[in-house]
This record gives sequence, structure tokens and C-alpha cells, in this order.
Amino acid sequence: MLLFDRRGEGDSEGEPNSWGWGGDADVKAAIDFLQRRPDVDPDRIGGIGLSVGGEMMLETAAETGELAAVVSDGAGARSFYEEREYSVGTIEGVFGTVLSVSKTAAIAVSTNRMPPDSLKDLAARIDQPLLLIAAPDSGHGEELNRDYARAAGDSATLWEIPEAGHVGGIDARPAEYERRVAGFFDEALR
Repeated sequence: MLLFDRRGEGDSEGEPNSWGWGGDADVKAAIDFLQRRPDVDPDRIGGIGLSVGGEMMLETAAETGELAAVVSDGAGARSFYEEREYSVGTIEGVFGTVLSVSKTAAIAVSTNRMPPDSLKDLAARIDQPLLLIAAPDSGHGEELNRDYARAAGDSATLWEIPEAGHVGGIDARPAEYERRVAGFFDEALR
């Protein structure tokens, strides 16, 4: 097992990006590190990410087959591409769109990085087993996981926990969370 802090957070150096833009490079570096270890089967590397970490796992899984299985807990919206999906058709959606475009542009300018691809588009490119965990009533855009699951197709399983807060499934249903996540990895990484 390898646990790491995102770029610019905890003990990791570098410039942080709270939305995880470019974080796939860090996940790929962690995979590379694990693949070089003699005690690790490089064909049995899985990843779990919470919130932005879940979004980073989706992006990495879409870009490489080196992750054999992925759990994404609490993925939501990280740029205009996702936010436009759930803010359509209301007056709040109009203001939300303006705010989202402004936020995405500001992040792009301040980080000198273009926004990453839409998570729905990325999910459509994921072939490996994928467990999406979402608290759709949390107010963090986690209802978007329904779209991510549809886009990923047969490789994806969506588990919604309506009573949970953002990435709070482990608190809302601890025994079931452990059973489902461990069972998913046991099955996917045999």
C-alpha cells in the first residue's frame, strides 16, 4: 500500500492545485514507483481516491491501463465542463455558469494550465473495473457520478449513499463500506 500527499500538500513539494488539475502526473509517478518494487505485482495495482483524489483516479485510469482497478469516492465537478452538466435550466444555473467559467478561467491563468478533459469524457475511456461511490445529496456535485457510471458502461459500478455527506460513506455505513471496497479490490485484482 502506498499513501501519498497531493502536490503541494502535506509533505509533498510543488505548487498545489485544489482542483487536482495535473494531479494525474502524481498518480502516474506513484504507479511507476510501485511497479519498480520487487514485492509488487505490476498487474495488480489498484487505486482509491477521495473527492479530488477520486477525480485524479478517474483521469489516470482513462489515460493508462496501469491501474488495474479504481475506486473513486466523492468525485464531483472540477471545472466548467462538469459544472455545466448539473446547473442547467435554472436561474441559479445561469449564475452558476458565469461563476464556473470565471473560476475555470482564473485557475487556468493562475496555474498556466488548460482545464483537464471532462470527467464524463474520461470515464468513457475507462475499461478497468471502476467503483464510483457518491453522496448525491451532499451538494458537492456528486450526482454527476451517475453520468460517469453511464459513460464508463459495463466496467463501472455506482454505489450511492444518500444519507452521507461528501466522502462520508465510510462514516454513514462503515461495515458496508469496508465490505464493498475490499470486496471490489479482491475481485478486480485477483
